[in-house]
Amino acid sequence: MRPPDNHVHTGWSWDTPSSVTMARACEKAVALGLPAIAFTEHLDFTVWGPDDRATTLGLVDRHASRHQPIDTEGYWAELAEVRDRYPELRIWSGVEAGEPHLFSASVAAHLRDAPVDRVLGSLHSLHDGDRLYGVGQLLYTDADATMRRYLAEVVDMVESSDVFQVLAHVDFPRRYWPGGQHRYVEKDYEEEYRAVFRALAGTGRALEVNTSSPLASADQVRWFREEGGEAVSFGSDAHQSAAVGQRFDLAVDVVEAAGFRPGRDRFDFWRR
Repeated sequence: MRPPDNHVHTGWSWDTPSSVTMARACEKAVALGLPAIAFTEHLDFTVWGPDDRATTLGLVDRHASRHQPIDTEGYWAELAEVRDRYPELRIWSGVEAGEPHLFSASVAAHLRDAPVDRVLGSLHSLHDGDRLYGVGQLLYTDADATMRRYLAEVVDMVESSDVFQVLAHVDFPRRYWPGGQHRYVEKDYEEEYRAVFRALAGTGRALEVNTSSPLASADQVRWFREEGGEAVSFGSDAHQSAAVGQRFDLAVDVVEAAGFRPGRDRFDFWRR
């Protein structure tokens, strides 16, 4: 049984072409036999308020930022259209909140005006001085130190933000690993992963197996289970319609090997 795709982007995300529509993504989901799809557009901030932790930390901007706010009016109009057009597919609204622990007040304000079904929590950037920098840039200064700092920051994000239901791409920096993804050794960071997983398990939230990233090993997902993790979510992190549901059969094999099984119904997270 294929699981829902809980992490999909369309042209309403700042880093995704406008040609990537919800309708095309839904068509791919239906063709693959997915029961549901969540359109989780990027919720990132380049301007933040006095009640955000970013302000307390003295952060003033993002380096070389292309981030843009979500056009919520357009997003909701297209969502209503595809819900009517694809009644056989459950279609969830959502956001991928970037660094939600740094922007809690701003995230809360957005969600008050535009509540959604799915909220993912993601860490894409770390602060250096008074700026946020994408982790891909920081890796080239010191990859090992950046990775360990990144995972420690994920622990902080989990412990200090309760707005998200799913922790997305726990090892996002692997995508940009110097010299190639094949040089990344997951085992080197086992203790740091386990610290993240203990924190996440303590909140009862789900861990995402992201199929755009280098796929998590069964060992990594098993570490989550051993630390008390209860639920796993699948996310293609698609930024092109053709990528919806990509490598889900392989991801299912990984998750099953780690001891998780389909949940209460076909729309649920997978559970231990």
